[in-house]
Amino acid sequence: MRITFCNRTLNLSEKTHVMGILNVTPDSFSDGGLYLDKQRAIDRAIRMVDEGADIIDIGGESTRPGAEPVELEEELRRTIPVIEAISAKLDVPISIDTYKAEVARRAIEAGATMVNDISGLRFDPEMASVVAEYGVAVVVMHIKGTPRDMQKNPEYQDLFGEIIDYLKGSVEIAKKAGVPEERIIVDPGIGFGKKPEHNLQIINSLDRFGVLGRPILIGPSRKSFIGLVLGNLPPEERVEGTAAAVAISVFKGASIVRVHDVKAMTRVVRVAEAIRKEVI
Repeated sequence: MRITFCNRTLNLSEKTHVMGILNVTPDSFSDGGLYLDKQRAIDRAIRMVDEGADIIDIGGESTRPGAEPVELEEELRRTIPVIEAISAKLDVPISIDTYKAEVARRAIEAGATMVNDISGLRFDPEMASVVAEYGVAVVVMHIKGTPRDMQKNPEYQDLFGEIIDYLKGSVEIAKKAGVPEERIIVDPGIGFGKKPEHNLQIINSLDRFGVLGRPILIGPSRKSFIGLVLGNLPPEERVEGTAAAVAISVFKGASIVRVHDVKAMTRVVRVAEAIRKEVI
């Protein structure tokens, strides 16, 4: 399966792509505050590409459970200078992690070629039009609620049915706005309105989302369910658990894995793919 956007094609059937996380925030759950400085953020992006990242995902607003929204101007101040600098130095797709249409627009004009929207185009009614206008790729994610309240006892009558219906709706929103289907990626939203057991079920049956006919992105990296499985370990000690989740996701059909630890997870992906394909 391929996605084609902005004079670029990613062959997602050839290999599982690695999306490196770059949060330019003071309060993200794992790396908050580490890359607020512009030069440190640029250096981190360069290092992730050297370590094997195929895509860099830049976010200026924490969407951890309980997070408060960030004002538009502050999100722009954090992200746009970094995107401008990185796009001038690196020849990989740059993704903007935002649900605000104006942030997406400014980020694309600064050099981003992909939008990663946690709301699946639901929080800002202008987002789908921006994606269509600029011809960029888009990740539509499932979320139950908002970051502020999503982890307050999320319940499902039919976990997979409800997520699939939501994602189908997001794909339709995109298509109605003029976004070609070949530019759309789906994400079931690990940790976004999910109990720990929901996250385990999603990864174990990730291939069920193949019914959507779109590439699947999965983002288990250092999430709280991994810490819980390992005895309440903090985010920085969840690398091995993340590796297990990533390897299984590769086997279950993930096209893109979104991770903090690019060097380690690139190696995990390579070995998992070699085993799955039985080819070195």
